[in-house]
Amino acid sequence: MGRKRRVRRRTVRKRRTDQRLLRVAAVFVVLFGAIAWLQTHPGDNPWAPLDLNDPVGFATASKLVALREDIPECRAVLVRSNVPFETFPATGEGPCARPDRTQLSDFPLTPSSPAVTCPVAAALEMWRQQSVEPAARRHFGADLVRIEHMGVYNCRRIRGTNSAAWSQHATGNALDISAFVLSNGDRITVLEGWNGDEPAAKFLRDVRDGACGVYATVLSPDFNAAHADHFHFDQGQRWAGVCR
Repeated sequence: MGRKRRVRRRTVRKRRTDQRLLRVAAVFVVLFGAIAWLQTHPGDNPWAPLDLNDPVGFATASKLVALREDIPECRAVLVRSNVPFETFPATGEGPCARPDRTQLSDFPLTPSSPAVTCPVAAALEMWRQQSVEPAARRHFGADLVRIEHMGVYNCRRIRGTNSAAWSQHATGNALDISAFVLSNGDRITVLEGWNGDEPAAKFLRDVRDGACGVYATVLSPDFNAAHADHFHFDQGQRWAGVCR
């Protein structure tokens, strides 16, 4: 009987050891599979360097947010992404100081392409590539020709009141978009298209939602009447993840 018990114990110990080895092996299989997956999905990989040409993933927003505190790295991202740009000397003072003035050299903004903060510029390029242009082809079968804006810099407080916080426009860290012009001749305005006929309304909601993945703050006509004719995008730290 004693010998049988010893054999059973050895059998049980071996079975438990084999089970532990199988669990360890399974962990390694999952781990290496996850690493392989992340290598082919840089937008979802928090350790992969940001490239604006990569598809937007769950790690994209946090990488863009991190650029707000690291302008040299932000400009390195533009270089890495083959996005031409220019920089200009700092200007302004106090709450309206603009230490970061970055201008996209080849971007279809009109009137002209204004100098914004680098994080705004980086998000703008990613938004154009991965939201606006695909939406234009999807809804209209046309290419994007230009994006119309209503300005960047305005040394003012929110709502123009003396007691309110300073606007992100005060440092050029915001951009207001009013319309889109396509290769088929269509001009889709936020004012007329938001509550207009399809496909304009669907297009505008798609590009609004796409901006929410790359900007800290996105305000549309759904927010209030003051935004009935434009989208407001900014990379401010006052809010984070606002998409309305």
